[in-house]
Amino acid sequence: MKKLALAALLLASPAFAQNLPSPEGAEVYFISVDDGATVSSPVLIQFGLSGMGIAPAGHDQEATGHHHLLLNRAPFGESDLGDRELIVPVPSDENHLHFGGGQTEVSLDLPPGQHTMQLVLGDAAHVPHAPAVVSDYITITVE
Repeated sequence: MKKLALAALLLASPAFAQNLPSPEGAEVYFISVDDGATVSSPVLIQFGLSGMGIAPAGHDQEATGHHHLLLNRAPFGESDLGDRELIVPVPSDENHLHFGGGQTEVSLDLPPGQHTMQLVLGDAAHVPHAPAVVSDYITITVE
């Protein structure tokens, strides 16, 4: 019986949240970097969000999330994970930058060349909402 109670408690915790609903019309977008822009490093990237609010990772509040920046990788949903990418936490590595503190901008030192970017809003457990709130996939050139 204790094992069953422990399992229920764990499953109810934010660490196991998956695919919280996103309000109709919610959007995430880039404010300060435009698709096709040529920029100098460091690059200031500002994140915009409408129709939802920002909450730090671990705070399970309705219609909120935090930003993830996908950098130099395939568009969201087209990675090696395919459709699974919609239901698993966003990884944390050099191609998946987390802003779990509720940050809405970052200054990145990027090497010269082309770079791709996309924003994905994640819930308290870094899982995309349903439907996923994802920005356009953009390309910039760093001189």
